[in-house]
Amino acid sequence: MAIFSVYVVNKAGGLIYQCDNYVPRTEVEKTFSFPLDVVLKLHDEKVVVSFGQRDGIRGIKFIVLADPRQSGIDALLRKIYEIYSDFALKNPFYSLEMPIRCELFDQNLKSALEVAEKAGTFGPGS
Repeated sequence: MAIFSVYVVNKAGGLIYQCDNYVPRTEVEKTFSFPLDVVLKLHDEKVVVSFGQRDGIRGIKFIVLADPRQSGIDALLRKIYEIYSDFALKNPFYSLEMPIRCELFDQNLKSALEVAEKAGTFGPGS
């Protein structure tokens, strides 16, 4: 089971944080030019997109892309909200709606993703 990516989107719809947790190895480097011609193909493995929005921070959305068999996504979204409020919002140098550039936020998010992948769920006290 895997958690592929975590995104945090602000009120205006701008991406303020992106974490690619599970990146498969690519053997060939690909370059893109704009505009991108995107074609979606159906594969055997599906990806679950989970959206989370907490009442304390209106408009901020937490998005997790994960394997559909991954359990505990709702608990993971609550944990991400907790990490966001502890390490981004309490940071005196962070301004709302701006990109999150906080090393403690990165470290704690990555450890939470590791715990979620290994355990599959979060307990109430984690």
